[in-house]
Amino acid sequence: GGALGGRELLALAVASGAAAWATWAVLLMPGFRRVPLRLQVPYQPSSPRQVANALALLRGRSGKTVDLGSGDGRLVLEAYKQGLRPALGYELNPWLLCLANYRAWKAGYRGKVSFLKKDLWKVNLSDCHNVIVFLAPSVKPPLATKLLAELPDDARVVAGRFPFPSWSPSSTLGQGLEQVWAYDMKEVRREAQGSVQESRV
Repeated sequence: GGALGGRELLALAVASGAAAWATWAVLLMPGFRRVPLRLQVPYQPSSPRQVANALALLRGRSGKTVDLGSGDGRLVLEAYKQGLRPALGYELNPWLLCLANYRAWKAGYRGKVSFLKKDLWKVNLSDCHNVIVFLAPSVKPPLATKLLAELPDDARVVAGRFPFPSWSPSSTLGQGLEQVWAYDMKEVRREAQGSVQESRV
């Protein structure tokens, strides 16, 4: 066909905007309704490289593995494939939970992984040994406090897209948007205690 005219371009732009709004209203907004504005995290699927990098920093580990804000479930499924069990995700958005469960069924992991509709701020993480966090920067400071209070010393936290600003990573992998950071809680606590002692001197 020929080039699009002005009216066709305008109609296409309006249709695209309407489709984007409909996606937000139907799929994404339901998970945000009970979450304070500063702690809301828009859904953004992890790239294959982000997933691979995150799981590489958990290779060889064992124990309960959770993804906080698990979205469509791809990180949880990869964790299970790698042998990290039990593997589960916490997600408030019911549409994303449906998608995650569909992906688990399609992969043959139905009943082997879990996706729970729970607020990550209200779950107890004291029995978790591997925690995956692909969340916005605004969430990291309050989440750091929760993780410090609840996780065991042998736990490892892997953050994607954005690091924890007050923690020093044990290791990191990738560059740019694909970079991930690993934090070992024993080291994080040791560093935090050292900072407190220095402030008292």
